[in-house]
Amino acid sequence: MTKSELSSIRTALDAGDFARAHKLLAGLSMPPSAELLALRAQAAYGTGDLEGTLAAYGELYHLHLEASRLHEAAFAAVMVGMYLMMDTGLMATVRAWLSRAERLVADAPDNPVWTWLAAVRTYERLMCGDMPGTAQWAQRAMDGGQRHGLASPSIIGQVAMARVRIHDGDLDEGLSALDDVAVELSSGHLDPLTTGQMWCEVICAMQWIGQHDRAEEWTEAMERWRHGAAFGGLNGRCRVHRAEIMRLRGPCDAAEQEALLACEELRPWMRREYGWPLTELGNARLRKGDFPGAEEAFLAAHQNAWLPQPGLAMLRLAQGRVEEAFSMINSALDHPFDIPSKERPPSGGLQRAPLRDAQVVIALAAGDADTARTAAADLAEIAQMYRSRTLQNSALAAQGRLALFDGQESDAIRLLSEAVMEWVSLRMPFEAAQLRVELAVAHRAAGDAKTAELEIEAACRAFESLNAKPWAELAREHLPVKPSRQAADSERCVFCCEGEMRTVTFGGATVRLKDLKGMRYLERLLAEPGREFHVLDLVAVERGALPVGVTSDGIGMAAHTGLDQSGLEVFDSKAREAYRQRLAETEEDIAEAEANNDFHRAELARADRQFLIDELRRGVGLNGRARTVGDGLERARTSATRSLRYALKRISHHHSSLGEHLARTIRTGSYFAYEPDPRAPVHWTT
Repeated sequence: MTKSELSSIRTALDAGDFARAHKLLAGLSMPPSAELLALRAQAAYGTGDLEGTLAAYGELYHLHLEASRLHEAAFAAVMVGMYLMMDTGLMATVRAWLSRAERLVADAPDNPVWTWLAAVRTYERLMCGDMPGTAQWAQRAMDGGQRHGLASPSIIGQVAMARVRIHDGDLDEGLSALDDVAVELSSGHLDPLTTGQMWCEVICAMQWIGQHDRAEEWTEAMERWRHGAAFGGLNGRCRVHRAEIMRLRGPCDAAEQEALLACEELRPWMRREYGWPLTELGNARLRKGDFPGAEEAFLAAHQNAWLPQPGLAMLRLAQGRVEEAFSMINSALDHPFDIPSKERPPSGGLQRAPLRDAQVVIALAAGDADTARTAAADLAEIAQMYRSRTLQNSALAAQGRLALFDGQESDAIRLLSEAVMEWVSLRMPFEAAQLRVELAVAHRAAGDAKTAELEIEAACRAFESLNAKPWAELAREHLPVKPSRQAADSERCVFCCEGEMRTVTFGGATVRLKDLKGMRYLERLLAEPGREFHVLDLVAVERGALPVGVTSDGIGMAAHTGLDQSGLEVFDSKAREAYRQRLAETEEDIAEAEANNDFHRAELARADRQFLIDELRRGVGLNGRARTVGDGLERARTSATRSLRYALKRISHHHSSLGEHLARTIRTGSYFAYEPDPRAPVHWTT
């Protein structure tokens, strides 16, 4: 490699032009050297190729080992461990590589490699919930960084130590330390990768305790960093943080889009945290009132070994499935989240707080006041310990809900009013609107129907401004029934096609619309309210491949629809080999843990092993052949949903009341359905 070529590659890497650096490296035809492999690892990570990074550092490790450069090999092993930790969450594989590194530098206790090793060990311990161990390794990283002049591992230790302080309830010291870190990150003195990592860490710490104003400020700083130097999965993580803030501030349309982009960028292969963006997507959709979409996201998060609570339990409550919601939230508290994560508190009160908040609401809906009191008391203790305005207001709202349940209307009005005003002050409009509905119930119970109606109307206006119309409809159920025109079920509702035009009558108004593919899907749904149609049934009927009224369980539908179900490989050969390699490293960690009688570590490693085995089973069939997943169904779902939504948009433009009715009652996904309120049935002529 000439000096000119090397200079060009380094210039591209320094400028964040990873694609150009990768192209320059690919054009070189020479045996791999230590310098070349290190550059290849950096370029690969910058372009989102995690396996390329791991392969390059792994090759560098073996290159140094064969040349008896043991300390250099140890550093390469630490780098493999660091990238595995950042992007897979498989702590057993991380520990396996760190153990290799420790053995190679055991004779040099003051070698700088130990400083980097300590930084990675710090987060391995943090993500596994070992806060004392985190503090010990963080201190070692800071001491080593100062002694050897290594800024990156030193600041990694500082952030981890601050998070330990916050977790343990020493907020003043922890927050002060994070403020100092934020100043350092903003200075531009650190390398881009460490800067992005640590922005993510300080934001996670603020989200832990509900310091959303500070989290929002630092998310904006991370977003500015992202546009200039985003690496690998950090780009996707930045999007999740933005989605969290957008969801709180509302409306949630932008939050949903940001979460969807994060899901695309945080690919699921070996990424234990993939359920994080999926859960955030579910939370955004839940607030919009898109209950089917929220369910789809929450169940996908659960499928990816992530606990989508309390979101899924609150969705069940909104769906009227109270007992199921009650069971879910109790189970989440009885069996705490145990997947290595830095995004969610690993243990203690901060982990319980959002679950307790939801448990109060759900338990009262289920009529279990004792459980609600226990949850409210615990939430109050947590809020007192962490002194967060968000946590304190959640505890205040819980007390107000209990007072309302107990028939203490005066106390309920006082507590709920105060909590509503605080949510408004905290710029959390959805929480304020939800609590206004309960405040209205308290006013009505106290005999003040007029004030109750004002609160409901204020809640409805807030929901509508947040594009959460289904929540506004639920809130209006608390308004007194007023005399109205004749019920809809006595109307003549029409959705008929005549040539290329449709006659549509609803609510006494008739319009003529051009027929569309989505209109034909809608006609099938309106003809049979409450029936679930598999998307391939709809597609087949629209194409004339199946007669109306024929049902199908999905087997053999590709023949009817003409959709290619040959599909794509679940994992390509490179991904399958990576899984197998991670599995071997996990077995290595299990063996070492068992040899040291470290049973907890062995248990965690076995959980990683099971995750990998399950993923391999999903992606590999008999005799090692790659499984495929049919892409025809997904194409059909996407296409049918797009066509139907376009038709609904056209209807809304010409017939607003029908558009609002259909927006509330049409459900999409793998199954489509028209689900009008059974208390006010609508009869259609199609």
